Amino acid sequence: MSRLGKALAGRWGFHMLEEMRGVHEFEPAHGGGGKRPMVFRATWGTDDVREWIDPRSDDFLVHDLDGTVTIDGLCRETPCRGTLALRYFRDATIRYTFEFEAGGTRYRYVGEKMGIRPWNWMWSHTRCYGRLTRIDTGELVSTSLTTFRFRSVPRFLASLRLG
Repeated sequence: MSRLGKALAGRWGFHMLEEMRGVHEFEPAHGGGGKRPMVFRATWGTDDVREWIDPRSDDFLVHDLDGTVTIDGLCRETPCRGTLALRYFRDATIRYTFEFEAGGTRYRYVGEKMGIRPWNWMWSHTRCYGRLTRIDTGELVSTSLTTFRFRSVPRFLASLRLG
């Protein structure tokens, strides 16, 4: 059996570190005040590629995500956990969903890279439009635009870990 065949016969996975930087703006009920910096760094990947690429699986093209988020005026390098879903075939999006706690309140962030098409990857794979809500009330706290910067591609690719 080939080396690739042996690897795929057992559990095999990968993980990568991604960083998104940009701005967010609090809703008026949460202070408003204009655009403020936002950063999230997250390692995402899968421990089992076979399940990940199986369209019958609940985890089809869904990665676990674990990292930190900084939302100026709310939190700094706060641990977050969630998923990254490559929804290419469903609705042409990539969706980041994670939760974290700041100041005794639980929050949920949902960000999407939209309009994913082979011919527009330089735009669609770099801009992520996000919404931050309180988990307990569902109230919108902030909206954001973060980007994956091309100069971070070498670091992103070098972060690939197999196994």
